[in-house]
Amino acid sequence: MQAPSSLRQRLRAYAGLMRVDRPIGTLLLLWPTYWGLWLAAKGTPSLRLFLIFTVGTWLTRSAGCVINDYFDRDFDRQVARTCQRPLAAGLITPQEALRLFVVLCLLAATLLPFLNWLTIGLSAGAVLITITYPLFKRFTHLPQAYLGIAFSFGIPMAFAATLNQVPPLAWWLMLANACWVVAYDTAYAMADRPDDIQAGIKSTAILFGRFDRHTIAALQAVMLTLFIGIGVAQAMHWPYWIALAGAAVLAAYEQTLLGGDRDQAFRAFLHNNWIGLLLFWGIVAGLAPGGVSTVLPGAA
Repeated sequence: MQAPSSLRQRLRAYAGLMRVDRPIGTLLLLWPTYWGLWLAAKGTPSLRLFLIFTVGTWLTRSAGCVINDYFDRDFDRQVARTCQRPLAAGLITPQEALRLFVVLCLLAATLLPFLNWLTIGLSAGAVLITITYPLFKRFTHLPQAYLGIAFSFGIPMAFAATLNQVPPLAWWLMLANACWVVAYDTAYAMADRPDDIQAGIKSTAILFGRFDRHTIAALQAVMLTLFIGIGVAQAMHWPYWIALAGAAVLAAYEQTLLGGDRDQAFRAFLHNNWIGLLLFWGIVAGLAPGGVSTVLPGAA
């Protein structure tokens, strides 16, 4: 396909490469980061950190999409759902994609002077994981596990930025989120499984095979169990427990979707945004005195 000639077409192609039109990935990164911010600050995160992590998460996710498509451009041409992505379709050259990746990383780096050294150090690890994640699907059936680490790194960074340390609570929350990521990204991979097998791409959906739904259910159960432990340890108020019960209902509903076709599996993946949002509300309201709070960060 011929590269776009007009500036408007080129900007649209860049936006598509960054998934500006598909915010689900950004949201699935933001929810656990917000969980960490609110828990670290005991319900009153600073507006400064809220804005830094919100902008930083969007830039990091955009950069991750660009480098992922750069490495996967040949694979993407063989998968029905991804063959029209800008790089796979020839709308953007690999060199342009790498330049865009560098620009996004530099923009994210402008946020670092406003953070402490521990958070800056953790951010270096986050960048390394973001760059290397796309390579894992070439030699292991567990790229979703590596993505679980990548999509959970905002949690220790949020605690580090708030407390200048990473307490055990952060690691337990990170483990819970990693289980959730593997669960929903396995559903995502189920939608692409036939194409992935043909293209030689490895995934947990292929590894788990006919036990995919059972494994997803088990991972969701581990996640919810860890959230129960976190709630007890933090003496959360009643809204937290309502949110946790609601998340369990939503997870059960996803099992009904996973029994359908490829489109239903993708719907199950998208549906996880509501679990993340519900748990965020539960943490915000559950930390407030009497269980009543606003979703806006404090000015502390």
